[in-house]
Amino acid sequence: MALLSQDKTITGDLKKARVDSRKKTITDLDLALTLHPIRKDIIPLRDDNAIKNSIKNLLQTNQYERPFQSNLGANLGGLLFEPANGITIGILKDKIKQTIKRFEPRVILTDIFVTDEAEKQRYKVQIHFRIKEFDIDDDVEIVLRRLR
Repeated sequence: MALLSQDKTITGDLKKARVDSRKKTITDLDLALTLHPIRKDIIPLRDDNAIKNSIKNLLQTNQYERPFQSNLGANLGGLLFEPANGITIGILKDKIKQTIKRFEPRVILTDIFVTDEAEKQRYKVQIHFRIKEFDIDDDVEIVLRRLR
């Protein structure tokens, strides 16, 4: 019985082939709990969608909400009842920046835009970031509103 050897050469850019082989898939649980139509299992979020979901969850979580992780979260809820002015918007930006830098090491924050929508009693927040692993720019939008 003879073994046949096959030529397995890589053509093209070798540097790109090495970088692509090191990328790992990022998965996260979708809190919407969307079911797969055939498997009847929860569909996980992957890659950039998982990171966006993580950022949304971090910013909508107040400190001391999660058991055993009391310092996790941005604690933005208290600022929603402050006067809607430039100072409050500045504090919102600072807290968002600190939270993402501290708890989301997979991204590099590039810009934050906070829009005051006083007539609807809410803030619209747009966060622009760069995902380190995939080297792509992405953004996420979150609406922060008061609950009475």
